[in-house]
Amino acid sequence: MIAELGNVESNLSKAEQLVRIALRRGARLVILPEFFVSGIAFHPEMAKATRAVDGAPAQMLRTLARQGNAMVGGSFLAWRDGNVYNSFVLALPDGSTRRHDKDHPTFWENCYYIGGHDDGVLHTPRGNFGAALCWEFVRSKTAARLKNRVSLVVGGSCWWTAKDSDPADHPYRRRGLEMLKEAPSLFARLVGVPVVHASHAGSFEGLSWPGEPVPYRSRYLGETQIVNGGGEVLARMSHEDGEGVITASVSPGPAPGDRLALPGRFWIPEFSDGLNSQWESTQRSGHEYYLSTTMPSLRRRFGHGAGKARRNEEQQR
Repeated sequence: MIAELGNVESNLSKAEQLVRIALRRGARLVILPEFFVSGIAFHPEMAKATRAVDGAPAQMLRTLARQGNAMVGGSFLAWRDGNVYNSFVLALPDGSTRRHDKDHPTFWENCYYIGGHDDGVLHTPRGNFGAALCWEFVRSKTAARLKNRVSLVVGGSCWWTAKDSDPADHPYRRRGLEMLKEAPSLFARLVGVPVVHASHAGSFEGLSWPGEPVPYRSRYLGETQIVNGGGEVLARMSHEDGEGVITASVSPGPAPGDRLALPGRFWIPEFSDGLNSQWESTQRSGHEYYLSTTMPSLRRRFGHGAGKARRNEEQQR
């Protein structure tokens, strides 16, 4: 998907069109990217893309699931119980939904939501599905909590890269694409079940960080993939392929053969010290922005749940 940063109405319309294409092709499980409603970047207007967890995005997913007799899912910035979460909502044909909240925000995502604490196991008529979003696919504990518990993993990413103005050989430009490209297959081999991973392509322009009004022009890395339980890529679209729909037939359930051993570290791939320290420092400073700037504006807008939000903030501190 190529989303227009922060334009909820336009992105909902585009997402609906893409889902209907998949349904016409006979899909019975359709997955949209992480933040399909908005994309993600640091931008002062980004929080305005937050919607109630049962608001227009979830209503659209339910409508499409009922009309297409399919399961339809994707994640968005969702207001619930006085806080914002990155909520993956999977709608079933009967109109009911299942939900997973991403556990840790990544970099500037910390400015707009807090992490959830569920196990990511979604109970469906086709069995238990695991849900994972973006960097959850590269964390060992995600694979650990889903291994031997699910028959399929669904989710997506909104994975960006270095600034366009950075050198062509910037280390994150190469390493980020490598990690994303291999993540669905590697995760499938660790958990032993198929993976459906939807992603964003296209360019965007945000700002570098709170207090740093420097433009951040970049692109999302694509890599929408459908992978079987042995890690074989059955269908794929890269950033260069642009926007569209991929389909493949997969059978939920464990693949034959041995699983890869789970790494005994926080990240599945090797992280440099610099990238790891940046991830940790932006968790703290981004959450401070969430508390000081994002939350006051959303409380005024949604007008409820402030008491629970304050308790959650104290837990986050």
